[in-house]
This record gives sequence, C-alpha cells and structure tokens, in this order.
Amino acid sequence: MHSTYLRRAGAALLPCALTAALLAGCSSGNDQDTSAASSAAARPTASSPASAAPAAAAPSAAETAVDEQPSSVYYEIFVRSFYDSNGDGIGDLKGITEKLDYLNDGNPDTHDDLGVGGIWLMPINPSPSYHGYDVTDYRSVNPDYGTVEDLRELVAEAHKRGIKVIMDLVVNHTSSEHPWFKAAATDPKSPYRDWYVWAEDQGRSPEGVSAAGSGNPWHSVRGSHYMATFWEKMPDLNFDNPKVREEMKSVGKFWLDQGLDGFRLDAAKHIYEDTAADRGDATTAKNVAWWQEFRSSLTAVNPNVYLVGEVWEDSAATVGAYLNKAFDSGFNFGLSESILSAAGSEKDNGLAFSLERTYKLYGKVSEGSFTDATFLGNHDVNRSMTQLQDNANHARMAAAIQLTLPGNPFIYYGEEIGMRGQKPDEGIREPMQWYPSGSGQGQTTWEQAANNPAGGASVESENQKADSLLSHYRKLIALRKSTPALRDGAVKEYSPGNAGVMAYERIAADGRALVVHNLTGSGQTVKLEKTTDGVLYASVLGDTSGQASLKDGSLSLPAYTTVVLQP
Repeated sequence: MHSTYLRRAGAALLPCALTAALLAGCSSGNDQDTSAASSAAARPTASSPASAAPAAAAPSAAETAVDEQPSSVYYEIFVRSFYDSNGDGIGDLKGITEKLDYLNDGNPDTHDDLGVGGIWLMPINPSPSYHGYDVTDYRSVNPDYGTVEDLRELVAEAHKRGIKVIMDLVVNHTSSEHPWFKAAATDPKSPYRDWYVWAEDQGRSPEGVSAAGSGNPWHSVRGSHYMATFWEKMPDLNFDNPKVREEMKSVGKFWLDQGLDGFRLDAAKHIYEDTAADRGDATTAKNVAWWQEFRSSLTAVNPNVYLVGEVWEDSAATVGAYLNKAFDSGFNFGLSESILSAAGSEKDNGLAFSLERTYKLYGKVSEGSFTDATFLGNHDVNRSMTQLQDNANHARMAAAIQLTLPGNPFIYYGEEIGMRGQKPDEGIREPMQWYPSGSGQGQTTWEQAANNPAGGASVESENQKADSLLSHYRKLIALRKSTPALRDGAVKEYSPGNAGVMAYERIAADGRALVVHNLTGSGQTVKLEKTTDGVLYASVLGDTSGQASLKDGSLSLPAYTTVVLQP
C-alpha cells in the first residue's frame, strides 16, 4: 500500500473517533442508543385525552440552530421489472422514459403523478445475472435494457421534468465473467492479476468467515484462492492497487459525462471489510479514505454529484464516518425497522428522540452537509406491505411517517400501490403491476408475479380512487414538497403523552411544523401545549383523513390519521 493512501486512512480515523466520542456524550453508555432504531427514552402511556409535554429545560441558542437537510423524494427502479417498451417481457430504459409522467410530469398544477424528484436505477451494466450486481463491462449498458444512448435520452427527459437520475455503481467486486478476472485467473503473470485479492500471492491463509455472512470468502480456481466476500461469482477487487482505484474513478466520471447526477454505491463498507475479522475502526477508516478519494475525483466533473452509500449498519458511529467528505447520505437501515415497528405495533417508539440526537452527530461530522436516506423497503428485504402483514392501514401510517421525516425518502417501485414480496430475492423484485389483470401494454413478464397475482394491487385499479394507497402517497409527497419545514427541516422530539400517538416538530430556517400521527385504529385526542421556545401550533396545514379537528388547543385525531400543523 502506498504511503499517501496510508495517510488518508489515518486522517479518516479522526471522524470515526469524533463520532464515537460524540455518541458517548449523549448515549448514557449504552451502545444501542446510537441506533436510530432504538427507543432511546421511555414514552408516557397515558390514555386519551392526553396533554402534550414538551421538554422541561429551554434549549440554548446553539441547540436551536437549524441544521437543514434539503431533500427530494427518490424512486428505486429495478429496470427489468418496471416497464417493457419492445414486447420482450423485460423492462428497459425506454420503458422508464415512457412512464416518466407517472413519476413526475413536470407540471406542479397536476395531481395524477407521484411527484418524485429523483430516480435510482438498480444496476444497468452488462451482467450474466438477472440482478446485475456482478458486472462484466463498466462502460456499457446491459443489452436487455438498451444502450448508452437510451440512457442519455432517459436522463434528458427526466431532467426536463425536474427529476435527477442516479444509478447503482458496483465497484467492490466484478463478475467472475469479467475479462479482467478471466485474465487474472488464467495467468498469474497477467497485468490484471493484482486487480484481485489472491491468498497465495499475498501469503495469506485461505480461511475465515465472510463479513457478508456467506461462509468462507476464499474460493478456488486453477489452484489459487481469490477473495469473493458475497459469492464465488463476485470476486473482490483489490483497492490497495492504485490502478484499480484510478479505473473506478474513471468509470464514475464516464457515467457523469453521460448526464447522471450521482450514484448509489453498493456494498460500500466491504471495500476493505472482507472477513468478519476485518471489522473495526481501522477498516472503516480505510473504506472512508477510498470513498473520499472517489468523491474528490467526481466533483471535478460535477460539483453537485450526489452519492448515497449502502452501509448496512445500525451503528451511528460507523455510518457517521462515511459522511465526512465521502457520502452525502447513508441508507438508514435502523430507521426503516423503527418505522415499520411503530406502524405495525401501533405504538410510539421514540424514533424522533433518537433521530434528533443522531442527526446532531452527523451534522458535526459532516459539517452540516449530510442528508439522511430513508426507506421502508428495498431490493434486499421483504417488501414493507408483507412485513406489515398486508395491513393497509399500517402501510399508510408507515408511508406517512417516512414522508414527514427529514432526509431523502426512497420509495421502492410498487411500494406506493402496496405490492407484496418476500424472499428469495426474485420474490421481492417481481414485475411492477400496472393492470388488475396482470397483463397489458408495457407489463413485464420476465418473472412470475407469485406474490402479486392478478386482481391484486395495480396502478390502474388505484389510479382514480381518492382513498387508495397510491393517492395517499401522492398527497403526502405534494404536501412535503410544498412545505419547507417538511421538505428541508430538522427534526425535534415532541412528546404527545399518548403511547398510540407519535409526534415531532420539523424546523426549517423559514418555517416550522408539528407532525402528529395517530397510529391506532381508534380516535385519539391530544392537548397541544406551547413548546419550550414558546411556539403554539394553532392551525391545521394537512390532514390525511380530512376529519381531524383542532379546537381550543385540543386536537382530535380519527383512526390512522396524520395531521400537520403550523403555528
């Protein structure tokens, strides 16, 4: 390893230590308190009616400074499953271009689009696998999906509608079918040999446990053992080799030159965390140093490039390290679990309390530049409707919580119509359901929709229903976009004094709002009191049921209702 890279890794240790120290300062010594999934404080269990109880001590001027998170709603698309433009049963880039108006038609006066501001394309590079996470060519598009020109057209049309486009970039590993690996495996003297990690070449024993939980990460070919953290068909690249780092920076720039706005970075913590024994601050620091180097190279092409990393950790200390001049966002896995838990149990679990403190730490590590990345489900976990046991009311509440919290909310395709899905992975990546019959123009058919049979959730069946889950998503996104405090504001805990009610403030430089969720199936009443800084929320800005009422400071909430109030 070159000394310059060692210095970078050493510098990256500093934010790790800073984050750990900050967390220790507000966690009472319990590691679990560093997770956004933690219920960091006991909540009152008073029955309705209840009196909202703001914190007793007035905050200092420093504590009331607003650390905003300017945001857009993103939509995750598995291209193969979304929309088929040429009748081969496989979704493609032209298909997404055709359906852009479903996502956002660019006209703020219409209300029949979802209103998203960003798209995340799952892997679009050539690959021997249906999912695309093992790449054979980093500078072209999977022919099933189209061409680089098709991508440029998609990006141009998306930008016309105010939609940014990011794509999955998988640099931790390649496919075993990649020409680099084929050359490296065939000839120990190949110039690509050191692009991968070989036990014999490095004098290492080919033993251990994968950091990704897939058994022994060493795999044999032609008498040598190579590192493949996830699967034998996904050999890990060697980021101690400067040529590998330069190539991946060049790949990133290539796609930015095609008009893309950024990347979702797959397996971001596994660049150096290959085995379970690798886990620790030193490895995190090496990972962060690489991603800082990567980001620095991209900003020369696009100073506003957006990078969101997959750092599958509940530890705020670990995730926070990557927000120091590396990523803009890290997916908040702990928060996803916490939102679904609150919606499913119909009980407040204190997530706003945890978030407020975690965000304070992230703000310090990132110097105020981070934006959270929230989600309910994605391509790696069972769909949220399935996790919520097909309870539509719970799904509505989970959406309402996600879309009224800070950060960039990521919606997994089909989540807005209540698609179901459970492992194995193909079951959570089934075709997008456009029609009640399961067939029609553009409908993909590459995989049987076993979890979403005909007659179930579909865009067509929900499109014109005012009370559908799809309409619920549209209304929430529109409210978020039109309300600066919801779109960009920080979060501050607000205790409603009722175990079945979740509440929090959203505070931006030019406005504030109070969000109150009745998580239960029965009406609840909350008495609103002034906040510690003297603010009384006195009018209703948004109401998902249309039947909530506020009179003399008493807020009446119908079952499964979210209300947004303003002073």
